[in-house]
Amino acid sequence: MQWVCVFCGSSMGNRPDYAEAAAALGRLLAERELGLIYGGGNVGLMGVMANAALEAGGEVVGVIPEALMKFEVGHLDLTRLHVVGSMHERKALMADLADAFIALPGGIGTMEELFEVWTWGQLGLHPKPLGFLDVAGYYGQLHTFLDHMAAEGFLRERHRAMVAVESDPATLLARFQAYAPPEVVRVIARDTA
Repeated sequence: MQWVCVFCGSSMGNRPDYAEAAAALGRLLAERELGLIYGGGNVGLMGVMANAALEAGGEVVGVIPEALMKFEVGHLDLTRLHVVGSMHERKALMADLADAFIALPGGIGTMEELFEVWTWGQLGLHPKPLGFLDVAGYYGQLHTFLDHMAAEGFLRERHRAMVAVESDPATLLARFQAYAPPEVVRVIARDTA
């Protein structure tokens, strides 16, 4: 694992814990000589995390669509900034560059990004680990809902186990190091009634 993609909010949220966790994750990645890949913005948790990683001597690669350069204030002081044509290109490039994926607190864009790479992993399109960094209990109810999805038969246990939910970034990275993707089953069983 050399590059970690982090999805997170372009806003700061309502708790100082979120910005503190974003900065701590940026520093930790730099200290461990893991490159950071993220959405390329210089605002919200994105900017806090990128700046912390850069200040700690880390490599930071941003990927931002042209249309969001002005809204997310594209970060011009990164190791590299890729400006792409669309959100689809952004997600594809981030996924190609990354060896693992983390979601810090964020909104629907953050959820969509992590859930998409999770879906790709479930389908066997990549073998990369992923997880939620549960800052101040932000993802607690989602964690419960994912268990509910599995209990109700809409998420197989092997696919539920693909995504880690941890409150400590070092623990999350340790789980990534031990990650083994599930066997991909190419046939979807049909219910017989």
